[in-house]
Amino acid sequence: MNENKWLILVVDDEPNNLQLMMRILGDDYRLAFATNGVEALEAVRKLNPDIILLDIMMPETDGYEVCRHLKANEETRSIPVIFITAKGETDDETKGLELGAIDYITKPVSRPIVRARIRNHLALKAAREEIMEQNKELIEAARLRDDMERIARHDLKTPLNSIIGFPQVIRGNNRNLSPKDMEYLNIIEQAGLKMLNMINLSLDLFKMERGIYQFKPEKVDIIEIVKRILIDSQIIMKGKNLSRSIRFNGKSITYKQEFYIHTEELLCYSMLANLIKNAIEASPEKEPISIDIFEENDAIVIGIHNKGAVPADIRARFFDKYVTSDKVKGSGLGTYSAKLIAETHGGSIHLDTSDEKGTAVKVRLPQL
Repeated sequence: MNENKWLILVVDDEPNNLQLMMRILGDDYRLAFATNGVEALEAVRKLNPDIILLDIMMPETDGYEVCRHLKANEETRSIPVIFITAKGETDDETKGLELGAIDYITKPVSRPIVRARIRNHLALKAAREEIMEQNKELIEAARLRDDMERIARHDLKTPLNSIIGFPQVIRGNNRNLSPKDMEYLNIIEQAGLKMLNMINLSLDLFKMERGIYQFKPEKVDIIEIVKRILIDSQIIMKGKNLSRSIRFNGKSITYKQEFYIHTEELLCYSMLANLIKNAIEASPEKEPISIDIFEENDAIVIGIHNKGAVPADIRARFFDKYVTSDKVKGSGLGTYSAKLIAETHGGSIHLDTSDEKGTAVKVRLPQL
């Protein structure tokens, strides 16, 4: 720590005390002096000292009042104040500390004690300032990252227009396409649409994080969405030989059964797809995945259960951002986005996991 850069304001109405502080501190610090409370406040305004040594017993405006003014002002409240005074009672010290002073030294002062305490408090001040500066840099870096990601997501939409649009053009202009060609065009088109939905959803999540998302619910068949997710996941499920069941209000669903809730289809699909995909990936082989949809008071509850347990090291942080465990390809955003989407609905999400019972995630959404 380069002590010569620090400016100390010494406030005392006794010239002898000011001279004493000059002898104790003058070789190592820059010093400024004030002989009363009014001068002290003016000096603080003009000089912005790094620390203040403040006498209590002064005429008109005493040290307590000066400290009270300093701590009430946003621009000066962070300046460390050390009371140096002949008032040595416990109540006097308590009052000074309650007003915001960081230390209390009684007269007659000891040269080694004054120097040691000032050195320590200035070191603490330097550490706090360094942490604050690092926090500012982190906040700015996060803001820049968010801006760049948002711009990148926006720019990705332009080439996607071609990826999605040209398969339609090719189908319209070519009557002799083979079934295989048609299949490939459909795959390209669906992949482009899926990427477009992912980009749109990422922009929506950005707005949700900042509380500016405009939720526009409509009637959506929740059973149809769950069926679609399971169809999209059937390759993974077959690879692990998993069985699955869907129940509505405790009974297995029928072929044509429907149940409509008020949601946004893309948001609802994304939320449940993330949770069901997690359940499939976490499930032991040859075990069941069960999805229960039921009405409870004024809410609709979707419960997703598998026989695997969430690792103990992430259970308390399961829905936090970027949390993942032993998943090389995992981003740690799936459950976080599910939580954001549930809360955007005015609902909630809950985890119940153990080695004995496996894992159940329940999403509760209000029936709008």
